[in-house]
Amino acid sequence: MKFGIYELYNLFQPALRRRRFKLFLDAFQPVASTRILDVGGFVRDWKNAGILSSVTCLNVDVIHADPASDKPTTSRVVFEVGDGRNMKFADQSFDIVFSNSVIEHVGTWKDQQRFAAEVRRVGRQVFVQTPNRWFFIEPHFVAVFVHYLPWALAKRIIPFCSFRGLFRSGDNANLKQLAAELGLLSFHQVKELFPDCEIHREKLFGLTKSFVAVRRDPAKAG
Repeated sequence: MKFGIYELYNLFQPALRRRRFKLFLDAFQPVASTRILDVGGFVRDWKNAGILSSVTCLNVDVIHADPASDKPTTSRVVFEVGDGRNMKFADQSFDIVFSNSVIEHVGTWKDQQRFAAEVRRVGRQVFVQTPNRWFFIEPHFVAVFVHYLPWALAKRIIPFCSFRGLFRSGDNANLKQLAAELGLLSFHQVKELFPDCEIHREKLFGLTKSFVAVRRDPAKAG
């Protein structure tokens, strides 16, 4: 039986994503009139999410989408091409801007600053998740401790000493390109990028696996 990165993800990700989505629902309680922008997301993730809100999924190009599963079944969930670092939308034009494991892929620290500023500009409320730089498992490659090295060195060797590098079944990702684009973030960096947000800590094995920056609408608080 072939076993690769996606089979490994399927053992852990569903439970983690359910817990994360519960945090999202508890924080915002979206209704049919709620407008959600998912930066870097996919239509397929929202088709059976169990909410009636309208969702716009924004991604850099159609190559990043699965054409079969990302065709909208209704006008409730739509896909648009765009760059999260420079969005065409007006200030606070969405009730919630959601982004899951995207900001670590957008480029340099300046790119991440632009991305975070755009998310905070476009959304009245914000929900942005990103892996913890100092969790002992690097999630994109499933490597242990290698990413603790200076990143310039780690990104050169991680494709060769990680689960993803050794077990390529069903995985056609360019590992060198993936490593080059990654910019994992610490708690202090996430807090700097999202100064007006609460920073939630997602736990796995009792340790902080990811951070979630959450900004609620003050008018709806309490």
